[in-house]
Amino acid sequence: MKDLKTTHMGIALDNPIIVGASNLSNDLDTIKKAEDEGAAAIVYKSLFEEQIQLERFQIDEKLNEYNDMYAEMLTQHPAMRNWGPEEHLLNLSKAKESLSIPLIASLNAVNLDSWIKYAKLISETGVDGLELNFYQIPSDFTRTAKEIEEEQLNIVKEIKQVVTVPVSVKLSTDYSNLLNFISKLDGAGVNAFVLFNSFFQPDIDINSEKHIKTFKLSNNGDYKKSLRFAGILYENIKADVCGSRGVYSGQDVIKLLLSGASCVQVVSTLYKNGFSQIAHIKKEIVEWMNGKNYNSIADFKGKLSKDRVVGNPFIYKRAQYIDLLLNSETIFGEKH
Repeated sequence: MKDLKTTHMGIALDNPIIVGASNLSNDLDTIKKAEDEGAAAIVYKSLFEEQIQLERFQIDEKLNEYNDMYAEMLTQHPAMRNWGPEEHLLNLSKAKESLSIPLIASLNAVNLDSWIKYAKLISETGVDGLELNFYQIPSDFTRTAKEIEEEQLNIVKEIKQVVTVPVSVKLSTDYSNLLNFISKLDGAGVNAFVLFNSFFQPDIDINSEKHIKTFKLSNNGDYKKSLRFAGILYENIKADVCGSRGVYSGQDVIKLLLSGASCVQVVSTLYKNGFSQIAHIKKEIVEWMNGKNYNSIADFKGKLSKDRVVGNPFIYKRAQYIDLLLNSETIFGEKH
């Protein structure tokens, strides 16, 4: 029996396959199915600050819609459902009670007060960890990269003071020097980094000349940037690294583990192939380990990281790009 045990955020996992936050991870029946198929952990669907703000706006509207009505009206109590984050927090508690594997909450806020408030509330639901989604969309021409990074670093420091559960940060690639920022976050006590998040982007219908909403899954192979940074970060930070975006198969997972990642998050492959893909990925990892005579993930994790790679010290650097261009005929065929 091969040992697939690993860690994420310092949390012990039976294998490296984590179901990432999405609409697949907010239903009890669905997440139980993922557990039954062999998922090592679940990241519950994110709580967004904008979602809370919208619900507050709607409740204010409901509370004030009868302001100009007469005393003879039947009732002045508007029909209401659960508003605010309470429903999300309740669902988190129920999900945690129903699972035997770790449950990680996900938060995506904007304002410092909101980050702190909801991080604390979420940590009190009994979840095993908290994932902070940092996604800064530039909208102010006057703000510098340093200001944005310092703001996010402060968010982490403040949250670490009010929660007792381990904290991970899921980052985008949109930083001037991602390695420097990760190093600062690592120093602030972040327990893991998830590389990278994949948010929806705007699109345009050229016939109607209007903006449209599109749901686009990650493509197979989109993990390569995660692989690069996992390889550079391995043994250079204290936190775990989790590969994400475009992880579809056991081969993808093996590559990320070889580069230095401790685990992966999968979403798109589950949309396309169903939850049975989890067991298939695990089977592929075990078969590869059998062929290589590896008994545990620890036997090969980080073997091809930047500081351990043998024979090509430039594999993670710009020189590798130049080498690819100069030798493109050996990849794409003869020159014409």
